[in-house]
Amino acid sequence: MQFDLITLFPEFFQSPLQSSLLGKALAKGIAQVNITNPRNFSTDKHHNVDDEPYGGGVGMLLKPEPLFAAVESLPVLPKREVILMTPQGQRLDQPLLDELTTYDQLVVICGHYEGVDERVRQHLVTREISLGDFVLTCGEIPALTLINGVVRLLPGTVGKKESLKAESFQIPLLDYPQYTRPADFRGWCVPEVLRSGNHQKIAAWRREQQLLRTKERRPDLFELWQRREREQ
Repeated sequence: MQFDLITLFPEFFQSPLQSSLLGKALAKGIAQVNITNPRNFSTDKHHNVDDEPYGGGVGMLLKPEPLFAAVESLPVLPKREVILMTPQGQRLDQPLLDELTTYDQLVVICGHYEGVDERVRQHLVTREISLGDFVLTCGEIPALTLINGVVRLLPGTVGKKESLKAESFQIPLLDYPQYTRPADFRGWCVPEVLRSGNHQKIAAWRREQQLLRTKERRPDLFELWQRREREQ
């Protein structure tokens, strides 16, 4: 899979793209990340990429010309999505990450200032994605989140495929509590069932804990799980 990042701050990605599982996956060629700076496509002598909005208002907008030129300079792979990271977009969740793994190329535009010229949304972008109902200083943070979430699902990134299937949000339930050694830490003990060696009881306890935790912390997910169970 190929990621093409359109960003005014390429240096933002230097360390994260070299660290942990993401860095190892990129080093192995599981995915490829290319970075393009739209400032290089600005046509004025000061290399401006932003301007005041028509009609007045607070802040500046990213101009359409550099963004269009930057995206149009990229090769086009067969199955491609041009994504704008914006609070106005579709909420990023696990099913969306699963869907994005099916693409050959994800072009990700990192927004800045007060947003982008509307013509970018209407005629260049094919999908808008948001991390949630809040605003950050830049689009690089959500873009990195998207890359991390997609790459970890690609074959070869995570050692054990089973760990992906069992984790939170693959089914609409939160993960169960997990423990490691020591069995007794400051008087807080690992539940006896987990030390019993009885895999059937352990599985039942874990499912019970998933249901209890989801019902308590995320009733919306618990309702979704109940609905799916009724439909099966």
